Amino acid sequence: MIIAGIETSCDETSVGIIDKSRVLVNLIASQEKIHSKFGGIVPELASRAHLEKIIPLFQSALKKAGINTNQIDAFGVTNSPGLKGSLLIGVAFAQSIGYALKKPVYNICHLHAHIAACYLNENITFPALGLVISGGHTSLFLLKSHTKFISIGKTRDDACGEAFDKVGRMLNLPFPGGAYVEKLAEKGDENKIKIPESYIRNSLDFSFSGIKTAVYYHILKNGLNNTADIAASFQKAISNSILAKIDDALMLYPVNYFLFGGGVLRNNYIRNRIKEHLAVREINTVIPESNLCADNGAMIAILTKYLILDGCKPQPYRICVIPT
Repeated sequence: MIIAGIETSCDETSVGIIDKSRVLVNLIASQEKIHSKFGGIVPELASRAHLEKIIPLFQSALKKAGINTNQIDAFGVTNSPGLKGSLLIGVAFAQSIGYALKKPVYNICHLHAHIAACYLNENITFPALGLVISGGHTSLFLLKSHTKFISIGKTRDDACGEAFDKVGRMLNLPFPGGAYVEKLAEKGDENKIKIPESYIRNSLDFSFSGIKTAVYYHILKNGLNNTADIAASFQKAISNSILAKIDDALMLYPVNYFLFGGGVLRNNYIRNRIKEHLAVREINTVIPESNLCADNGAMIAILTKYLILDGCKPQPYRICVIPT
């Protein structure tokens, strides 16, 4: 079963093609150069870039995978959540080519797909917990199966990746700030500056706005003479807040598997702290390889595969984007 996944939820155009449990190709066209000069994502520019890239990227994916369109058995496409203009490009492309080829098209939740990247070559038992940590979302799920997700927690303000980008801007780092904050933090002392950690009692929700604000007031008072220490201390505070909620979730839902996904998991400091934290608790921890943590088409194709195996029906051929 060969499945093509289309991802255009924000600022990365991606086409991934899988054959059973093997990723044949996973191409990602980044828009960093377009948006970096604005210090954030410009929705109109993002959708225009998707429109320019989606067809040549799909053609390139077919060539690299060594297949033709007739060999594709089904399409999966992100239809929520995300920027409406960006989503429309991907959904319109997938529905159009699916209609032309008489192939089924499945609408996919972007957040669920981030967790589905963990299914690749993993024999996971359910129920399990899943946590998406990305630029736009910090979402916690209870998984009843490969395709049944129950939302049990989310961020009440800034997403984790958003907090990284905003602190990066405070430290005069390029956009997107996450990778630059991590690199700078490697030179700093994470215990040098006391940054309060955020914790919401009696809830599995997250909050990162207070940590970001604490960094702002530290800089306002002390200036930017110790940027590496600021970055390291901020990164530690963020990680501690995440680990605290992981523990809370395990107290309420004692599972054997904890799955992770999202672009922030490309941060090696956070990846390692999560692995070490859960290893002590003897929890099976699954974090996809770095390129499957970013927004990508392969994760869309993987979740599509499991929807098909579960007998889910494809969507009718029409352009449909769920409001976010």
